[in-house]
Order: sequence, then C-alpha cells, then structure tokens
Amino acid sequence: MGERGGVYAGRGVELGFWEREVVTVMSVFSRSRSKCHTTGLSLNNDRLYKLTYSTEVLLDRGKGKLQDSVGYRISSNVDVALLWRNPDGDDDQLIQITMKDVNVENVNQQRGAKSIFKGKSPLKIMGKENLEALQRPMLLHLIHGKVKEFYSYQNEPVAIENIKRGLASLFQTQLSSGTTNEVDISGNCKVTYQAHQGKVIKIKALDSCKIARSGFTTPNQVLGVSSKATSVTTYKIEDSFVIAVLAEETHAFGLNFLQTITGKIVSKQKLELKTTDAGPRLMSGKQAATIIKAVDSKYTAIPIVGQVFQSHCKGCPSILEHWQSTRKYLQPDSLSKAEAVRNFLAFVQHLRTAKKEEILQILKMEIPQPLCGLVDAVTSAQTSDSLEAILDFLDFKSDSSIILQERFLYACGFASHPDEELLRALISKFKGSIGSSDIRETVMIIIGTLVRKLCQNEGCKLKAVVEAKKLILGGLEKAEKKEDTRMYLLALKNALLPEGIPSLLKYAEAGEGPISHLATTTLQRYDLPFITDEVKKTLNRIYHQNRKVHEKTVRTTAAAIILNNNPSYMEVKNILLSIGELPQEMNKYMLAIVQDILHFEMPASKIVRRVLKEMVAHNYDRFSRSGSSSAYTGYIERSPHSASTYSLDILYSGSGILRRSNLNIFQYIGKAGLHGSQVVIEAQGLEALIAATPDEGEENLDSYAGMSAILFDVQLRPVTFFNGYSDLMSKMLSASGDPISVVKGLILLIDHSQELQLQSGLKANIEVQGGLAIDISGAMEFSLWYRESKTRVKNRVTVVITTDITVDSSFVKAGLETSTETEAGLEFISTVQFSQYPFLVCMQMDKDEAPFRQFEKKYERLSTGRGYVSQKRKESVLAGCEFPLHQENSEMCKVVFAPQPDSTSSGWF
Repeated sequence: MGERGGVYAGRGVELGFWEREVVTVMSVFSRSRSKCHTTGLSLNNDRLYKLTYSTEVLLDRGKGKLQDSVGYRISSNVDVALLWRNPDGDDDQLIQITMKDVNVENVNQQRGAKSIFKGKSPLKIMGKENLEALQRPMLLHLIHGKVKEFYSYQNEPVAIENIKRGLASLFQTQLSSGTTNEVDISGNCKVTYQAHQGKVIKIKALDSCKIARSGFTTPNQVLGVSSKATSVTTYKIEDSFVIAVLAEETHAFGLNFLQTITGKIVSKQKLELKTTDAGPRLMSGKQAATIIKAVDSKYTAIPIVGQVFQSHCKGCPSILEHWQSTRKYLQPDSLSKAEAVRNFLAFVQHLRTAKKEEILQILKMEIPQPLCGLVDAVTSAQTSDSLEAILDFLDFKSDSSIILQERFLYACGFASHPDEELLRALISKFKGSIGSSDIRETVMIIIGTLVRKLCQNEGCKLKAVVEAKKLILGGLEKAEKKEDTRMYLLALKNALLPEGIPSLLKYAEAGEGPISHLATTTLQRYDLPFITDEVKKTLNRIYHQNRKVHEKTVRTTAAAIILNNNPSYMEVKNILLSIGELPQEMNKYMLAIVQDILHFEMPASKIVRRVLKEMVAHNYDRFSRSGSSSAYTGYIERSPHSASTYSLDILYSGSGILRRSNLNIFQYIGKAGLHGSQVVIEAQGLEALIAATPDEGEENLDSYAGMSAILFDVQLRPVTFFNGYSDLMSKMLSASGDPISVVKGLILLIDHSQELQLQSGLKANIEVQGGLAIDISGAMEFSLWYRESKTRVKNRVTVVITTDITVDSSFVKAGLETSTETEAGLEFISTVQFSQYPFLVCMQMDKDEAPFRQFEKKYERLSTGRGYVSQKRKESVLAGCEFPLHQENSEMCKVVFAPQPDSTSSGWF
C-alpha cells in the first residue's frame, strides 16, 4: 500500500509541476493576446497606442468639387490603452480613449485669408468648456468586439459627447464576414462585414438605423424628396488591432420633379496608428464596474447612440420681430411676387419654434383685419402651438370672418403632413355651431382630404379617421337636403373611401342631374383597382341610358371612366356603335374623346384600334358628324423621368352654349402622378336666352353657371356665377367682366425636414420647402347683341423652392442654402359665336413668359460670429407660348378672329 501510495504521491508532484508551467505560459500568452478566440479588436497589455484622428465634413450641390464645397475638419492625436481584461475571457476588454492636441481647420485650404479659423486657437474656436470636455478620457467596454457600455463624465455638452461617441464607435468591429445588427452612434443598424486578409470592410445600412430623430416629408412622390445614404468603413488590421481606419458616409437628396435641386453631405473619418509605447499596467479584477470606479468614480455609463442637441441662437430676433419685418411682403397686393412667397416660407420656419401665446399675440395685433397671408403661414406651420393659436383666434360661430376661416381650412387641406390632432379639431368644429353654411361645407370637404392623407400615411385605423369615415358615409346615407348630399359627396371626392363606392353608384344612376354628375366625377377620381366590373356595369347602364334618361354631362363622364379603366372589347365596341346615334354635340364630343385616346396613345388605344378594324364600328357615316365639342391632350413638358400634361375638353349644348369645359394639368414622375389642377366651368338652362330648344333630358334645368376646381389633388368648394334666371339677368346687366376667384392664397406645397446623426458625431439637417402664391379665377361673359359668349380661366402662380443643408458641431457650422423661383401664368379662353350653325368656336391656351431665378449661398460660421459667405445668382427667362390644340380649332380661330372693319359700336350687356 505504501509503495502504491508513494507512486501516486510521486505522480501528484509531477502533475503539479506541469500545471504550474501551463499556468505560467497561459499568463504570459494572456498578457500578449489570445489570438484564437478574438472576434473583434484586441489590445496588448501594458501598451499605449498612439494614433492620429480626423473627421471632416463637406457640403455641396452634389457635384463633388472641393472648391465648390463648404465644411470643416476636426483633428487630434488619440491615445488608446487597455485598462482591464476579463480573466475569464479575452474578448471582454475595457479600453481608455483620450483625444489630445485638438485642432479645427478648413478642409478647403484655398480659403487662405478668408478662412474663419485663421489666427484662432482651438481654445478660441471651441471655448474652454468644450475643449476640456473633448480632451477628457472616455472608457469603452468591448465584448467580442462590440460595445457593451460607453463611459464619460456627467454634464458634458451633448455636442461634444457626440464627437467622442463618433470616435469610440470606430473601435466596434468584427474580424469575420457576416451580417448583424449593431448599436453605435448611428443607432441600432444593420451592418455587413466583409473580411479579407488584413482588411475588414464594414457596410452600414443607414436606412435601417433605428434612432429617435425629428423629421417629416411630403407623402406625394411627385412633390417629395428622394434621398440616398451610404456608409462604408475600411479597417486595416495587423495583429488583431487597427493600423488604419477610413470611414466615409454620404447623404444625397434631390427634389423629384425638379432634378436641378440637389444637395450632398460627405462625412469622413480617418484613424491611423503612428506608434506604440509603454502603457499603464493592466488592472486586476473580475468586474468592469469595479475597475471603472477605481479609475474615476465620476465616470457614468451613457448611451453610445448619438443624442439630440439644439444650437442656441445668440441675439436672434423674436417671432414678433420676424413678423414685423415680414408683414409688408404679405400684403394682398404683394402676394403674386416671389419675395412674398420667400418671406412666407421663412416665417413658417420661425413659427415652428414659437409658443401659442406668441402666435396669438401676433394674430390679435392685426385685429380688426388680419392679413390672410398671416393665417396661411400660421396654419402651414403645422405645430400644436400654431393650431391651438389659430383655433382660439377664429370664431366659427360668426360669419364676419368667412375669408379668414376659408383660408385656414384650405391651408389645412394642403397640409404636407397633417396629424390626428388637426382632424379631431375639424370634426369638433363641424359638430359645433358654424355661422356660415359655405364654411360648414368647406369644413366637411377638408375633413375628407385629411382622411385620405392620413390613410396614405398608414393612419386609417386612427380613432379620428374612423370617426371621420363614419361621419362622411353616415351623413351621405342619411342626407335629406340636396345641399347636404352635395357636401358629403364632395367630402367623399377627397377621401376616396372604397366603402363609399356603393353609395356613389346609387347617386350616379338614380340621382338628379347635378348630384348624379357629382357622383360620377367622384368615381372618376378612384384608381383602377376600384373600378371593378360591377362598377362598370352601372356606368354602362348610365351611358347607354338603360334605366333612365341622363344629362349628357353624366353620360360622357361615365364613358370616360369606362375608357380610362381597362375597358373590355365589348364595352369599347358598344361605345363606338353609339357614336352617330347621340345628340349632335355629344356625338362630336365622344368622337373627339376616342380620337384623343388614339393620338395620345393612352392605355385604351390598343383595344380601340382592335375594335376599329370592324367595319360596323368604323365607317364614314359614324365618324363624319359635325359639331363644335372637342377633347385634346398634350404635353407641357416631357423628359425621360417625368412628364407634365394638359387636357382640355369642351362640351356644348345643341344650341351652341357651353355646357361644360374641363381643363386639367397632371404631373408624372415614373408611375406616380399628381393632379396639379382642374378647372371645370359648367352651365345649364341658358337656351332661353337665345330662344333655342334644350337637348333631350335637359328641358327642365334651371339656369345655372358655376366653377369647380381641384388643386394639388384637393377638391375645393365649388363657386356659383349665377343660379336661376333672375339672378342671371341681374348679373348680366351689372356685370363688370371681372373674374370670380376660386382659390387665392399662399400654400406650403413641399415640406421636407430631416435631422441626421452623422457617424462622426456631427449633426446635419436637410430642409426643403416649396411654397406658392396661387390665384385661380374664372368668368363667363355673354353678349346677346353680338350673339357671342366667352369663358375665361386664369391661373397665376408664383413658386419658390428653398433648400437649407447644415452641419453643426455647436462651435462651428457649415451651411448651403439655395432658392429657385419663377412666376408663371396660364390662361384659357373659349370664344363662341352662335349667330349661325354650326356655331364658331375658338379655344386658346396661353402660357405667359416666365422669369426663372436661382440663388445659392454657402457659408462657414463660428459660434463666436465670424463667418465666410459665398453667394451666386443666375437668371433666365422661360419663353411664353400658345399650347397646340387640334388643327380644326386652329382653322376655326382664324375665322373667329378674322380682321374686322372699324366700328364705333362697343360694349357688352
């Protein structure tokens, strides 16, 4: 036993010797680095890594030329040391990072004497507090190469902490290929690693980053802003540590419908290892928290994700002072000028930072007659404070401020990013007491607009949206008065609720003339997927009058919907066979519609051509009927990526009096479209003026003329020229010839705001605003003496689009501002001479000469006030023109406006 025990005892001594040797070797190996298990960067014990670091940012119009850019560079030396390694795992490390010898300079060295940094030390540029905070050491706890915690000191300026976060985030990497999610200064982002021999490329999908930042954009793609962001970081690795890091992040944007409006931000970071020296001894302990407390108890864990900071404007004017300098530009007589729109956009931006009390003070200062432009601006600000202020100011129970109430409502309708709060406010107003019936109708119409905009932005299930839907559909179902039916139909024309289609079909087929026409024009606005076979069955019955006689305005609209929504062979054939059997002017109108489909190569053109191969559908008798009604579509502008079109169709009664004129302008970007404007002038029951016989189904119509408009996809409240024979005669005798305004005001049309957290730690902002002053008016004139009538539609538009890109570090700021502006006019005139038959019709569509101006301002500015500014200006003139219509119209105009002998008689009735 003793011998056996001695043998075992000897082995025990022998094993103890080898264990001690292994522990010693592992300890030495650990002090160097465990190369077998490292998945991220790893530092050697007792070494101080000395690196140089720089981050720079450049702003330009996307051309990439250094001389055209503005920006700045922040550089420093960086010391990195390993303080602690978890004895239970080499991939658990605590490192200390210290920035030293900080400097701020121009990226563009050509500035020379104009440099804002010339002769200024970092202390003067940054300030003592910022510089001291930036040079305080930070701690980074890494596990498997990923950031576990980031430690800094409390109450450091947020902007400075962000710069430190930007540097610290560069140390987060992995040495193997793969895709994962990481949290760094940019937020929680999807990243892809591509590992090569001695090199790792890290691609960050910036559009995937989850980070709390303010911002909004215009949902409509035509008016929207497209952006693209990229981030690529390249690591050169040696012995599991970096010898060089190069990161480049870009953010580029462009306005979709005007591609000359662009901007780009390029942010770069560069980190290079220069040397290694003897460093601090490795601290022992099992928990990182213990080590951190031992290093400095003032360290606190803060998020590695970049935080929001606001730059305070020193000596900036108050909102009241802004209004006092803006007020003169928003006078009614000045609204058509570009400087009015420019000041409107600037004032909207200032209102977004104002409190309710400040805004209300300005509104009340303008009593008794506040400027309409002020109401436009306050509503367009789209903040809770601005909404509360304007609602407190306007008294909807009174009819003394109808113009201001209407301007407020239309500004709500054109809101670029409406929210549930705005919809709730309008629902509350509608349910309350409203002094004017016109305003009550407008409130409901705009509720419909907000429902559609919120649904387009995935807000269909919001409580206010659900309530508004019930209000529209329930109101339409229960409406007893013709006025209420019209109101809810107009709301549905904006809301475009699929649930409303059955009600629309009912009113289209069974309603009285004006209601039936409104229901069919509402159906006309729905997209192709909603115009089902069931819908087209009803429309076919209306067009072919299978159940009742319909007005020709209703029938032609029904036919247009069928032809524009994937018609079947038999549907097209039946419509073509009806041509020749219709009343004369309707016959001519339908023929013009078919010819327009063919010449403009509309989607239905292929099937129309197929049907026309049949002799029964295509014969001379059917297609040779005379008349003056017409339809024509053409291009205003066309490019590979976009198109702007106009369409003009006019339907006359058999007696030669205008029944309906319809002028449309559409803008397309790819497959996305925007109904820029529609102006419809309708007239009925005017045959008695010239002792003519009304057309079939229109014998009992009251005398009426009015105008309806759609502007930027928003149906506005129609206006009436006259209603009833006595009203017609009184207005003819007292007519001044002045047009009646349908809509007039300032509109915030493009509204894009984006706050970016650059991975360097700097904050960037992109603002794109587009505003316009618009005045759409129309008039109808009659001369019984000359047996002539004229219809005029005028569109006056002033457009200003501004961009503002800034990159801010709190102590230095670079910015690029641009402005593009034009003033344009479009006029449509229809002249009818009905002294003979067939009567003479001349249509003219003229675009005025338009100035086109572009401004650019680039700047670099210190928080102390010193700045560099560069400005450019470019002007040109866009030639006016008369848009071509069909050849038949050109020949007719030569007859209508043939040279006349001098005459002393003049005057309109």
